Amino acid sequence: MINTNEIKQLTKEFKECQKSLSAIGDETRQHIIISLLECDCKGVRVGEITKKTNLSRPAVSHHLQILKDAGIIGMRREGTKNYYYLDSKKTELNKLMKILQHVQDILEKAPHRE
Repeated sequence: MINTNEIKQLTKEFKECQKSLSAIGDETRQHIIISLLECDCKGVRVGEITKKTNLSRPAVSHHLQILKDAGIIGMRREGTKNYYYLDSKKTELNKLMKILQHVQDILEKAPHRE
């Protein structure tokens, strides 16, 4: 039997991460994340991402804003230029990994369903 307190905790964790789960659930944003991983860790400008993804500049900016609002990516400014990057220290990424580990832990404790 699965502990109901554990399920309640997992439910709470999912609610806390809804914004980031929605953000990374979009295929276009997944491509943008991959583009950010392929580039210099100091950051990438919107124009570079448009070339890699074949999206319009406004579309890339829109998706970057969603990822930024969800805490998945960061942005730094250099004069008038904005550079976007993935940061392994971002708490949202850590929360997502924690949820997946929590699900795995529950599954390992659960009886086999075969």
